[in-house]
Amino acid sequence: MRARNTTVLRDMLPGEAGNIEHVVMRYQRVAPAVTRFARSLAGNDKLRVRLGAESTSSDDEVVCDPRVFQAAYNRDAPVTPDEVALASALHEVVHLISTNLEEARVIPSHWPITSGSDIPKDLPVDLLSAIEAVGGPLVEAMFFTLEDARQERTSLEVYPGARSVLTDLYRAGFTESMRQSGPLAQFALGVFLVTGGYSDREPLEKRLDARAAVALAEAQEAIDETVATSDPWQVAEQAIVLIEIARANGLLTKISEKPSVPEQKAQQQLDADSLAQGVDRVRLTSPIVRDAESYNEAKRAAQARAGLSDRKGASELGGDASTDQLLKVSEAPTVFLPTGQGGKVVVTRPPVAFNRFAAEGRVAITEAAKRWDVAQRGVSGELFPLFAANQRRGLRSGYDQGDVSPHSALFIGAGLYTRMYERRAARTRRTYAVSLLVDGSASMLQPRTGQRGLKSSWGMPSALLGAWTLARLCDELQIDFEVALFNRSFAASPTDTEWSYTRTRSQATAGLRQSQGSAANRLTTTVNHYIAKPFDRRWREAEGLMAGMFYTAAEPRAASTAARRDPRSAPPVSMFDKASNVDEFNLVVAAERMGRLGANVRVLVVLADGMTRGSLEGLQSTVADIERNGTTVLGIGIGDDTVCSAYERNQVVESPDELTRAMVDGVRSSLRRSLARSGMDTWWLRSARPTSNMWKEAANA
Repeated sequence: MRARNTTVLRDMLPGEAGNIEHVVMRYQRVAPAVTRFARSLAGNDKLRVRLGAESTSSDDEVVCDPRVFQAAYNRDAPVTPDEVALASALHEVVHLISTNLEEARVIPSHWPITSGSDIPKDLPVDLLSAIEAVGGPLVEAMFFTLEDARQERTSLEVYPGARSVLTDLYRAGFTESMRQSGPLAQFALGVFLVTGGYSDREPLEKRLDARAAVALAEAQEAIDETVATSDPWQVAEQAIVLIEIARANGLLTKISEKPSVPEQKAQQQLDADSLAQGVDRVRLTSPIVRDAESYNEAKRAAQARAGLSDRKGASELGGDASTDQLLKVSEAPTVFLPTGQGGKVVVTRPPVAFNRFAAEGRVAITEAAKRWDVAQRGVSGELFPLFAANQRRGLRSGYDQGDVSPHSALFIGAGLYTRMYERRAARTRRTYAVSLLVDGSASMLQPRTGQRGLKSSWGMPSALLGAWTLARLCDELQIDFEVALFNRSFAASPTDTEWSYTRTRSQATAGLRQSQGSAANRLTTTVNHYIAKPFDRRWREAEGLMAGMFYTAAEPRAASTAARRDPRSAPPVSMFDKASNVDEFNLVVAAERMGRLGANVRVLVVLADGMTRGSLEGLQSTVADIERNGTTVLGIGIGDDTVCSAYERNQVVESPDELTRAMVDGVRSSLRRSLARSGMDTWWLRSARPTSNMWKEAANA
């Protein structure tokens, strides 16, 4: 046994590390090893091990409930999180594969059938029916205690590492169980630990109630018989023997000297509950070996899923939307802020169904550009010839930059020059990357006062028009460009339509509320980062998607009407939910992608209509950290001046034409600044048309 001062699991795990999504994430790291173990144990090379909303077991599929793993992390044991992940997964797989109580037999004649039972004595019945007829809930509880321990000892014998982890987990719960348990529960707990090989009998006897210790000593033969057999009917027979030992030692409850049939049943149920609770405080409770009702539920669930299991897709996740969402969250990257705070961010592509509105979107963009006076041609302006000149500076000729030495003939003859002229890279060419991060929450679609004092939903449409215009700017200058939207709601998948999105959201929310309780909101309302136009894709490939999203934002009523009429093909307009954003995590995700490009000049433009609902300090430190790493961050607030508190380079806009121009002018100023720093002539700074004060400061910084 480890020393008491050894670091325990609770000390290793931060508060949120016990959340179900983190548990699933750890399981996924060991899933291949668990699958190989399960196939070896079952003798079936095609066996699949999945996660699901409830534990099930069939011939070709084992579905594990991740809540079983989560329970293991509540133990204050000297083990590591990865050890718990592997050991608890192996534990669950052992029970799901090894537990089969369906074989029907005639009840042995020496088993004492309870008076009044209607179970036939001469006809075959399944084991659980036989146990109910013989000893009721008390024998049933002892049987599952024995069978649980026997399976773990037999199947995990060749995995001493996993058994040692289970031993530490069980010892961690032993003291509390002893404190709250009566003599019968202590006796059952001793039987479990000795049968499973987790403890020797003699040390246990010193810690048990005196009557329980005597009973445990008398139970040694029955325990040995249990360990030696592989037949659950023989295990049931030893359970009957152990209950008789408990009765002989006065461990059972007595309601009266001559109890009636109802009193006997009440007495048995009381003792069965006490026995099970004492053992459950120590063991990792696998549903299939918890009790008869739980066993039957696991088997029924397996039969119900049999039709799904032969198909790809949802069946691989147990056919359950809540499990699909759970896996999506667990697979999402954990993003860390400079403050040390971490959080999950679901990074994905927007639903391709927005392409359905592409034609209407292109028309709407043309009309909006005219209405808001936003140029769509020659957007790069005076930057184009400067960028063309900058690209031409990338190569130079000859060792003497084109000048031929009068002694070159002698050098060539001496073999010192292999060629008179050679082109080589001078590495003076700058590389650029621009990323646009747009608030995609429902508030961006709310009506706000714009030009001529009229109210309209111009927040997101003007942001997307600015993205469209910036895309043209970057396309003309041949520099890398990206557009991403962020929000906090139920995450949409790239293949979602309005019908599939709302259906999946409803099912996942209901399932997670049932299985995860108060944690359901955290698992369904995630921080989402939708990459509409990635760096590695051409603009023409994302143009239809962006146009469709613009139409959805510019004409929300028309888009919603189309979605109601044909939800199976319409894009999921419901994905723009009214939820609070956590801006700082999305900034980190976008900045990391830009950093991986290796560009010399990086510009990140952030558009939002309110302050982050995370931490202002976290956002400030994130922006400062990104700037220190060489990325220029421009913060634009739409009708909200809180961006001034978080972004050093900031601007507040009150109308759609201001917004699109601020975006384009801000990027232009940053690009001019980069050209000046690379040593190019700066005459163009004096002749360029005036920009806003913010962007002037950015250009002259």
